[in-house]
Amino acid sequence: MAVQPTISPAFGTADLSNCEQEQIHLAGSIQPHGALLVVSEPDHRIIQSSVNAAEFLNVEKVVGVALADLEGDLLIRILPHLDPTSEGTPIAVRCRIGTPALDFDGLIHRPPEGGLIVELERAGPPLDLPTAVGQALDKIRTSNSVRALCDEAALLFQDRIGYDRVMVYRFDEEGHGEVFSERHAPGLESYLGNRYPASDIPQMARRLYERQRVRVLVDVAYEPVPLQPRLSPLTGRDLDMSGCFLRSMSPIHLQYLKNMGVRATLVVSLMVGGKLWGLVACHHYQPRFIHFELRAVCEMLAEAIATRITALESFAQSQSELFVQRLEQRMIESISREGDWRAAIFDVSQSILQPVRASGAALVYEGQVTTVGEVPGTHDIREIAAWLARQPRAAVISTSSLGIDVQDFATLTPVASGIAAAPVSNQPGEFLIWFRPERVRTVTWGGDPKKPFVIGDTPADLSPRRSFAKWNQVVEGTSDPWTPSDLAAVRTIGQSVADIVLQFRAVRTLIAQEQLDQFSRQVASSDHPVVIADAAGKILLINTAFTAILPDGYPPLHRLEDLALAFFDPFDFRRNIAEMIERQRGWRGELLLREAAGKTRSLLVRADPVIPSRDRALGFVLIFNDNAARRAAEAARGRFQEGILKSSRNSGLRLDTQSDLVYQNLLSAVVENAQLAALEITYGVETGRIAEMLEGVRDSTMRTAEVLQHLMLHASRASADQTPGKPQKTKK
Repeated sequence: MAVQPTISPAFGTADLSNCEQEQIHLAGSIQPHGALLVVSEPDHRIIQSSVNAAEFLNVEKVVGVALADLEGDLLIRILPHLDPTSEGTPIAVRCRIGTPALDFDGLIHRPPEGGLIVELERAGPPLDLPTAVGQALDKIRTSNSVRALCDEAALLFQDRIGYDRVMVYRFDEEGHGEVFSERHAPGLESYLGNRYPASDIPQMARRLYERQRVRVLVDVAYEPVPLQPRLSPLTGRDLDMSGCFLRSMSPIHLQYLKNMGVRATLVVSLMVGGKLWGLVACHHYQPRFIHFELRAVCEMLAEAIATRITALESFAQSQSELFVQRLEQRMIESISREGDWRAAIFDVSQSILQPVRASGAALVYEGQVTTVGEVPGTHDIREIAAWLARQPRAAVISTSSLGIDVQDFATLTPVASGIAAAPVSNQPGEFLIWFRPERVRTVTWGGDPKKPFVIGDTPADLSPRRSFAKWNQVVEGTSDPWTPSDLAAVRTIGQSVADIVLQFRAVRTLIAQEQLDQFSRQVASSDHPVVIADAAGKILLINTAFTAILPDGYPPLHRLEDLALAFFDPFDFRRNIAEMIERQRGWRGELLLREAAGKTRSLLVRADPVIPSRDRALGFVLIFNDNAARRAAEAARGRFQEGILKSSRNSGLRLDTQSDLVYQNLLSAVVENAQLAALEITYGVETGRIAEMLEGVRDSTMRTAEVLQHLMLHASRASADQTPGKPQKTKK
């Protein structure tokens, strides 16, 4: 039987079985607190509008009218901003329209199908930006934990926009949401700690939250204002309203809010590392409208909060990085002192457990099991390692519900509900495993997540969860979940131990010549390029991973110096090799490997002497690692600095002296917050993630600077327009 393709329901026709696909960006209507115009180019003629536009703007007619003939100065105000290549944050203008003329704030952006969309709302009062933004940025920048930051964020938003309830809503790895912080008016029930299933916010809505960072609902009981004509004259299809702040909201979402007794909302996105980390969700129990300037302040604060979250989460990971550095040093010392590295991992302080917040750990290595803390029995640990070996190979394998996932391990639930494991070699079953016990806990949901909706006989009966009374679920058989920071620590420690294992096996290859064949195969099959040489530099072993990176047709290798011509600077390579052999000391460096067509590949070399006694070295072990991630990180640092410098310039803003001083002070606070985040990322995140995270902070800072520029320019123009004695011009 053929599978029928899924058809996305049109706006307003979805039920809760298919609301994930509802085309909410094709709403075809707006909220009535503003008016929408669609303008063709290059004639600047209004070809589509909301049906309330003429009345809202105090003009006789809208559709078919050229902007030049529209009463007021809208065309004059928007002409400087009509660069057809412009993208990014919508442009805000203050204009006067109608007879008699009234002040409006207009937001201009370009829909995908072309033309211009102009959204107009009544102009708001001027803001004291140093108070609204400057002091808030200082509090955000000095928050020293994610919890403290989110608590401060809820307070800042409530103080500035006055909603009855402000929640910082955080998403987990499965997409479920939790009210992480909250401020609310006296007498309201607290939602703090409540969780809501991922289905409450469909993926389509999440994508729009990523694009449209601030969304306002003025009154949940509003009557939608349709567009006229319904279809866009440019395309013959529904207008893409993804970037429209006036866009009507899904009837399902409106019903959801009615169930909660909410009349008005403001939702601001928190984007961390290019992903939707959470939301600042503000609820009011009476209709409430927020003007453009205050919405722009909310967006700026959200970007600063997201930047600080990035820094704080990076700092948490930096503690794991520091532990790994110390652990690696202890393992190397343990090899020299005791001939084994395992004692450094399982010391009496149980420090191996701290970075991962585990209750026990076990190393399964060469058929032996070594443990610390609370762990299952040896036989059970071997069984777990065998199960891990059957899973798809990955840097980290984790679960917080081992006994539920694998019934054979159900009896281990009290001590090993959660496991996180990293392979320490490419040999089957060799793992470093951390354990967490079961934690029976009560999870509070905002309504029963197992009964998410009701569908009646007619569309009017459609309703999301009708009860938002707290619903408690007792969760058994699981441990505390492994956070991204926990798993990053597992990955980093595992990689470090794997390097030591590889080095140790290479050492034993040199020390125990009679075992050469056995351990050479283990080294030879490693994914890391490895070269082993004797004390005079004669090559004893080159594994397949190393020969695979050599240029085609490279001549036979007998001594370490024979490798020189494979690199961009052979003289420097020979000099380092000679110094390593002569002085019998390690070498760390970066090399450029020659590749086809004149290209090069960056490698990191880690070369160490094998010294069983103080007076001589048996040989040397050279391990090579791809350096592309570090190069990308350095390039990202460069782009970040360039972006920060760009955002810190005035960008040609023509402001009066007082406004320019306010602008420079606020911009300096934004840049300082970004620089602090970049510092934490650079020293606190594994190299492979630095580039991505710096790009996220850079983009966030550039966006914040752009919003600030628009806000300052808009505020200065609005102030100039309201200067006493200045004549107001209207188009007749």
